[in-house]
Amino acid sequence: MDLSTTIANVRFPTCLMNASGALCVTRDELESLGRSRSGAIVTKSMTPAFRQGNPEPRYYSFSGGSINSMGLPNLGYPAYAAIIPTLRRFGKPIIASVAGLSPPDFLEAARAVTAVLPDLIEVNLSCPNIPGKPQIGYDVEASRALLLQLKDIITVPMGVKLPPYFDPVHHKATARMLQDVGVDFLSLINSVGNGLVVDPDRERVVIKPKGGFGGLGGPMIKPVALANVRAFWKLFDGRMPIIGTGGVVSGTDAFEHILCGASAVQIGTALVDEGAEVFQRLEKELGELLQRKGYASLSACRGTLQEL
Repeated sequence: MDLSTTIANVRFPTCLMNASGALCVTRDELESLGRSRSGAIVTKSMTPAFRQGNPEPRYYSFSGGSINSMGLPNLGYPAYAAIIPTLRRFGKPIIASVAGLSPPDFLEAARAVTAVLPDLIEVNLSCPNIPGKPQIGYDVEASRALLLQLKDIITVPMGVKLPPYFDPVHHKATARMLQDVGVDFLSLINSVGNGLVVDPDRERVVIKPKGGFGGLGGPMIKPVALANVRAFWKLFDGRMPIIGTGGVVSGTDAFEHILCGASAVQIGTALVDEGAEVFQRLEKELGELLQRKGYASLSACRGTLQEL
Protein backbone atom coordinates (compact mmCIF):
# COMPACT_ATOMS: atom_id res chain seq x y z
CA MET A 1 0.00 0.00 0.00
CA ASP A 2 1.34 3.42 -1.00
CA LEU A 3 1.27 5.64 2.10
CA SER A 4 3.64 8.24 0.68
CA THR A 5 2.67 11.89 0.53
CA THR A 6 4.01 15.20 -0.73
CA ILE A 7 4.02 18.48 1.17
CA ALA A 8 5.40 21.66 -0.41
CA ASN A 9 7.12 19.57 -3.11
CA VAL A 10 8.87 17.43 -0.49
CA ARG A 11 8.11 13.71 -0.74
CA PHE A 12 7.56 11.74 2.47
CA PRO A 13 7.89 7.92 2.26
CA THR A 14 4.95 7.57 4.63
CA CYS A 15 2.37 10.02 5.91
CA LEU A 16 3.01 9.16 9.58
CA MET A 17 5.49 11.16 11.64
CA ASN A 18 6.12 12.45 15.15
CA ALA A 19 4.58 15.62 16.46
CA SER A 20 7.06 18.22 17.63
CA GLY A 21 7.44 17.80 21.37
CA ALA A 22 7.07 14.02 21.47
CA LEU A 23 10.39 12.19 21.98
CA CYS A 24 12.34 14.59 19.76
CA VAL A 25 14.41 16.73 22.13
CA THR A 26 17.79 14.99 22.27
CA ARG A 27 20.11 13.66 19.57
CA ASP A 28 19.33 10.10 20.68
CA GLU A 29 15.58 10.70 20.38
CA LEU A 30 15.93 12.27 16.94
CA GLU A 31 18.12 9.41 15.73
CA SER A 32 15.59 6.92 17.08
CA LEU A 33 12.98 8.61 14.90
CA GLY A 34 15.38 8.31 11.99
CA ARG A 35 15.68 4.54 12.51
CA SER A 36 11.93 4.11 12.96
CA ARG A 37 9.17 3.79 10.37
CA SER A 38 8.33 7.48 10.82
CA GLY A 39 8.05 9.28 7.49
CA ALA A 40 10.00 12.29 8.78
CA ILE A 41 12.07 13.60 11.65
CA VAL A 42 10.38 16.55 13.34
CA THR A 43 12.51 18.41 15.87
CA LYS A 44 11.39 19.80 19.18
CA SER A 45 10.37 23.44 18.89
CA MET A 46 13.66 25.22 19.45
CA THR A 47 14.47 28.49 21.16
CA PRO A 48 17.71 30.51 21.04
CA ALA A 49 19.08 29.07 24.27
CA PHE A 50 18.82 25.74 26.08
CA ARG A 51 15.67 25.46 28.17
CA GLN A 52 15.21 23.05 31.05
CA GLY A 53 11.47 23.55 30.83
CA ASN A 54 8.89 23.51 33.59
CA PRO A 55 9.36 21.61 36.87
CA GLU A 56 8.29 17.97 37.02
CA PRO A 57 5.93 16.21 37.05
CA ARG A 58 4.89 17.93 33.85
CA TYR A 59 3.39 15.09 31.78
CA TYR A 60 0.63 12.70 32.77
CA SER A 61 -1.12 10.04 30.72
CA PHE A 62 -4.62 8.89 31.62
CA SER A 63 -7.44 6.90 30.03
CA GLY A 64 -8.76 9.79 27.93
CA GLY A 65 -5.42 11.08 26.71
CA SER A 66 -2.65 13.15 28.27
CA ILE A 67 -1.95 16.48 29.90
CA ASN A 68 1.36 18.28 29.79
CA SER A 69 2.99 21.53 30.71
CA MET A 70 6.48 20.96 29.39
CA GLY A 71 7.56 24.60 29.05
CA LEU A 72 9.52 24.14 25.80
CA PRO A 73 12.45 22.07 27.07
CA ASN A 74 14.97 21.99 24.22
CA LEU A 75 18.69 22.09 23.48
CA GLY A 76 18.64 25.53 21.85
CA TYR A 77 18.94 26.23 18.14
CA PRO A 78 22.77 26.06 17.98
CA ALA A 79 22.59 22.40 19.04
CA TYR A 80 19.87 21.54 16.53
CA ALA A 81 21.67 23.40 13.75
CA ALA A 82 24.60 21.08 14.41
CA ILE A 83 22.46 17.93 14.66
CA ILE A 84 20.22 18.43 11.60
CA PRO A 85 22.92 17.76 8.95
CA THR A 86 23.81 14.48 10.67
CA LEU A 87 20.20 13.30 10.44
CA ARG A 88 20.27 13.30 6.64
CA ARG A 89 21.81 9.84 6.66
CA PHE A 90 18.40 8.41 7.50
CA GLY A 91 17.07 9.46 4.09
CA LYS A 92 13.83 11.04 5.21
CA PRO A 93 12.64 14.66 5.36
CA ILE A 94 13.60 16.81 8.33
CA ILE A 95 11.13 19.36 9.69
CA ALA A 96 12.71 21.93 11.99
CA SER A 97 10.26 23.46 14.44
CA VAL A 98 11.11 26.95 15.69
CA ALA A 99 9.57 28.81 18.62
CA GLY A 100 10.30 31.73 20.86
CA LEU A 101 9.20 33.77 23.83
CA SER A 102 9.27 36.94 21.72
CA PRO A 103 9.47 37.79 17.98
CA PRO A 104 13.27 38.31 18.05
CA ASP A 105 13.63 34.75 19.39
CA PHE A 106 11.78 33.37 16.36
CA LEU A 107 13.88 35.41 13.94
CA GLU A 108 17.15 34.38 15.55
CA ALA A 109 16.27 30.68 15.48
CA ALA A 110 14.99 30.89 11.91
CA ARG A 111 18.25 32.43 10.65
CA ALA A 112 20.38 29.75 12.25
CA VAL A 113 18.23 26.81 11.19
CA THR A 114 17.66 28.05 7.64
CA ALA A 115 21.43 28.03 7.18
CA VAL A 116 21.54 24.23 7.57
CA LEU A 117 18.65 23.71 5.14
CA PRO A 118 16.12 21.38 6.74
CA ASP A 119 13.50 20.24 4.25
CA LEU A 120 10.77 22.33 5.90
CA ILE A 121 10.50 24.75 8.80
CA GLU A 122 7.47 24.73 11.08
CA VAL A 123 6.83 27.99 12.95
CA ASN A 124 5.20 27.12 16.27
CA LEU A 125 2.66 29.86 16.95
CA SER A 126 0.89 27.79 19.56
CA CYS A 127 2.94 26.71 22.54
CA PRO A 128 0.36 26.91 25.35
CA ASN A 129 2.52 26.09 28.36
CA ILE A 130 4.84 29.00 29.10
CA PRO A 131 3.66 30.73 32.28
CA GLY A 132 2.83 34.35 31.60
CA LYS A 133 3.27 34.06 27.82
CA PRO A 134 0.21 34.16 25.51
CA GLN A 135 -0.12 32.06 22.38
CA ILE A 136 0.68 34.32 19.45
CA GLY A 137 -1.51 32.13 17.25
CA TYR A 138 -4.59 33.69 18.85
CA ASP A 139 -3.51 37.18 17.75
CA VAL A 140 -4.02 37.36 13.98
CA GLU A 141 -2.20 40.65 13.40
CA ALA A 142 0.76 39.76 15.61
CA SER A 143 1.03 36.45 13.76
CA ARG A 144 0.92 38.26 10.41
CA ALA A 145 3.70 40.63 11.41
CA LEU A 146 5.93 37.82 12.66
CA LEU A 147 5.36 35.55 9.66
CA LEU A 148 6.09 38.34 7.20
CA GLN A 149 9.44 38.91 8.90
CA LEU A 150 10.17 35.19 8.87
CA LYS A 151 9.32 34.96 5.15
CA ASP A 152 12.26 37.30 4.49
CA ILE A 153 14.60 34.93 6.33
CA ILE A 154 13.43 31.38 5.64
CA THR A 155 14.41 29.98 2.24
CA VAL A 156 12.88 26.49 2.57
CA PRO A 157 9.11 25.79 2.65
CA MET A 158 7.62 27.45 5.75
CA GLY A 159 4.54 26.24 7.58
CA VAL A 160 2.84 27.11 10.83
CA LYS A 161 1.72 25.04 13.78
CA LEU A 162 -1.54 26.50 15.02
CA PRO A 163 -3.49 26.30 18.24
CA PRO A 164 -7.02 24.90 18.18
CA TYR A 165 -9.69 27.35 17.11
CA PHE A 166 -13.26 26.92 18.30
CA ASP A 167 -15.18 29.47 16.24
CA PRO A 168 -15.58 29.72 12.43
CA VAL A 169 -14.80 33.42 12.69
CA HIS A 170 -11.32 32.58 13.95
CA HIS A 171 -10.81 29.94 11.24
CA LYS A 172 -11.69 32.46 8.54
CA ALA A 173 -9.61 35.32 9.92
CA THR A 174 -6.57 33.11 10.36
CA ALA A 175 -6.96 31.56 6.91
CA ARG A 176 -7.12 35.00 5.29
CA MET A 177 -3.96 36.05 7.11
CA LEU A 178 -2.09 32.86 6.16
CA GLN A 179 -3.13 33.25 2.54
CA ASP A 180 -1.89 36.84 2.53
CA VAL A 181 1.44 35.80 4.03
CA GLY A 182 1.84 32.82 1.70
CA VAL A 183 2.69 29.91 3.99
CA ASP A 184 3.39 26.50 2.45
CA PHE A 185 1.69 24.12 4.89
CA LEU A 186 -0.26 23.94 8.15
CA SER A 187 0.16 21.72 11.22
CA LEU A 188 -3.19 21.35 13.02
CA ILE A 189 -3.47 21.31 16.00
CA ASN A 190 -1.27 21.82 19.01
CA SER A 191 -2.59 20.58 22.34
CA VAL A 192 -5.79 22.08 23.70
CA GLY A 193 -4.45 24.54 26.23
CA ASN A 194 -5.23 25.00 29.89
CA GLY A 195 -7.08 21.83 30.73
CA LEU A 196 -7.05 20.41 34.24
CA VAL A 197 -6.90 16.77 35.31
CA VAL A 198 -7.69 15.85 38.92
CA ASP A 199 -6.63 12.77 40.86
CA PRO A 200 -9.73 12.17 43.02
CA ASP A 201 -7.99 9.63 45.26
CA ARG A 202 -5.18 11.97 46.23
CA GLU A 203 -7.44 15.01 45.86
CA ARG A 204 -4.85 16.95 43.91
CA VAL A 205 -3.74 17.91 40.42
CA VAL A 206 -1.53 15.53 38.41
CA ILE A 207 1.12 17.92 37.07
CA LYS A 208 3.08 20.59 38.92
CA PRO A 209 3.39 23.66 36.62
CA LYS A 210 0.72 26.36 36.46
CA GLY A 211 -1.26 24.92 39.36
CA GLY A 212 -1.99 21.77 37.35
CA PHE A 213 -3.18 23.47 34.16
CA GLY A 214 -1.75 22.05 30.94
CA GLY A 215 -2.25 21.15 27.31
CA LEU A 216 -4.53 18.23 26.56
CA GLY A 217 -3.65 15.61 23.96
CA GLY A 218 -4.70 12.13 22.89
CA PRO A 219 -8.13 10.70 22.01
CA MET A 220 -10.15 13.35 23.85
CA ILE A 221 -9.00 16.12 21.49
CA LYS A 222 -9.51 14.25 18.20
CA PRO A 223 -12.89 15.87 17.40
CA VAL A 224 -11.35 19.33 17.86
CA ALA A 225 -8.37 18.40 15.69
CA LEU A 226 -10.58 16.96 12.94
CA ALA A 227 -12.77 20.06 12.97
CA ASN A 228 -9.76 22.32 12.48
CA VAL A 229 -8.31 20.16 9.71
CA ARG A 230 -11.66 20.14 7.91
CA ALA A 231 -12.28 23.86 8.38
CA PHE A 232 -8.91 24.88 6.93
CA TRP A 233 -9.13 22.29 4.14
CA LYS A 234 -12.40 23.87 3.01
CA LEU A 235 -11.23 27.46 3.48
CA PHE A 236 -8.22 26.78 1.22
CA ASP A 237 -10.31 24.74 -1.24
CA GLY A 238 -8.09 21.71 -0.68
CA ARG A 239 -4.97 23.48 -2.00
CA MET A 240 -3.11 23.88 1.31
CA PRO A 241 -1.14 20.85 2.55
CA ILE A 242 -2.25 20.08 6.10
CA ILE A 243 -0.53 17.90 8.69
CA GLY A 244 -3.21 16.64 11.07
CA THR A 245 -2.32 16.18 14.72
CA GLY A 246 -4.49 15.18 17.64
CA GLY A 247 -5.91 11.93 18.94
CA VAL A 248 -4.18 9.54 16.53
CA VAL A 249 -3.77 6.24 18.35
CA SER A 250 -4.94 3.88 15.57
CA GLY A 251 -4.93 3.56 11.81
CA THR A 252 -8.60 4.50 11.82
CA ASP A 253 -7.79 7.78 13.58
CA ALA A 254 -5.21 8.58 10.90
CA PHE A 255 -7.74 7.72 8.18
CA GLU A 256 -10.24 10.16 9.70
CA HIS A 257 -7.68 12.96 9.53
CA ILE A 258 -7.02 12.14 5.87
CA LEU A 259 -10.75 12.08 5.07
CA CYS A 260 -10.99 15.56 6.59
CA GLY A 261 -8.19 16.81 4.33
CA ALA A 262 -4.85 16.01 5.96
CA SER A 263 -1.89 15.15 3.72
CA ALA A 264 0.03 13.66 6.65
CA VAL A 265 -0.56 12.82 10.29
CA GLN A 266 1.59 13.45 13.36
CA ILE A 267 1.66 11.31 16.48
CA GLY A 268 2.16 12.69 19.98
CA THR A 269 0.55 10.96 22.97
CA ALA A 270 0.69 7.49 21.40
CA LEU A 271 4.38 7.96 20.60
CA VAL A 272 5.17 8.90 24.19
CA ASP A 273 3.14 5.94 25.47
CA GLU A 274 4.47 3.30 23.05
CA GLY A 275 7.79 4.57 21.75
CA ALA A 276 8.95 4.70 18.14
CA GLU A 277 7.49 1.24 17.42
CA VAL A 278 4.09 2.95 17.19
CA PHE A 279 4.79 4.01 13.59
CA GLN A 280 5.07 0.41 12.37
CA ARG A 281 1.78 -0.50 14.02
CA LEU A 282 -0.05 2.53 12.67
CA GLU A 283 1.38 2.03 9.19
CA LYS A 284 0.09 -1.55 9.16
CA GLU A 285 -3.34 -0.56 10.47
CA LEU A 286 -3.76 2.32 8.03
CA GLY A 287 -2.56 0.29 5.08
CA GLU A 288 -4.92 -2.57 5.85
CA LEU A 289 -7.85 -0.17 6.29
CA LEU A 290 -7.20 1.55 2.95
CA GLN A 291 -6.85 -1.80 1.19
CA ARG A 292 -10.07 -3.08 2.75
CA LYS A 293 -11.88 0.02 1.51
CA GLY A 294 -10.40 -0.26 -1.97
CA TYR A 295 -8.17 2.84 -1.90
CA ALA A 296 -4.84 2.54 -3.70
CA SER A 297 -3.29 5.62 -2.10
CA LEU A 298 -3.87 8.45 0.34
CA SER A 299 -4.71 10.89 -2.41
CA ALA A 300 -7.70 8.76 -3.41
CA CYS A 301 -9.50 9.54 -0.15
CA ARG A 302 -7.95 12.83 1.00
CA GLY A 303 -10.62 15.40 1.77
CA THR A 304 -13.48 13.19 0.58
CA LEU A 305 -15.45 13.32 3.84
CA GLN A 306 -19.15 13.27 3.04
CA GLU A 307 -21.57 15.71 4.59
CA LEU A 308 -25.25 15.08 5.29
